[in-house]
Amino acid sequence: MTQSFTVSQSTTFTLTHAKHIASKVATDLKRLQRFYGEPSDQRIEDFETELIEFLKYGYLGTVTYGFQRNGEWIEPTLCYTAEELSHSASIDDDPGKIRIGANVENARFRSFLTYSTIWYTLNQNQQTEFRKQLPFERVGAEEPKINGYLVDDKMYSSGGRALNRKSVRSY
Repeated sequence: MTQSFTVSQSTTFTLTHAKHIASKVATDLKRLQRFYGEPSDQRIEDFETELIEFLKYGYLGTVTYGFQRNGEWIEPTLCYTAEELSHSASIDDDPGKIRIGANVENARFRSFLTYSTIWYTLNQNQQTEFRKQLPFERVGAEEPKINGYLVDDKMYSSGGRALNRKSVRSY
């Protein structure tokens, strides 16, 4: 006699999952602050709050935090891409590996966010209501180019969703 078992698993993404992932990004931002003087504690708190909301509802496409010179991202800049995990064995790295010693002279700290396809299924009123609960307002802009190249280096995941992190490296 042969027996067979099938296991089915379903994960519901919760506020706790969103906070877990966002806290790792906040830790990365604290390391940028420690090594490069930006962003401020208040901005880190605001970015974390914003990220929690975007993750909770699945509205995040990508978000980039880092330094720009002449309108281009330079090292050290961190780019995060949201994704749904289709497998149960996900990677949940510890935050870190922020390189020190990059030249940020005459550079400004910036952030840029794009929306997921779910965002575009909302009507204008739903988008407006969502934006009202965020700690700051983002304005439209073209996505900046990168002066260098991107390196995949981290993945933060929980509850079936993940943020893949890429870091800008100089040529």
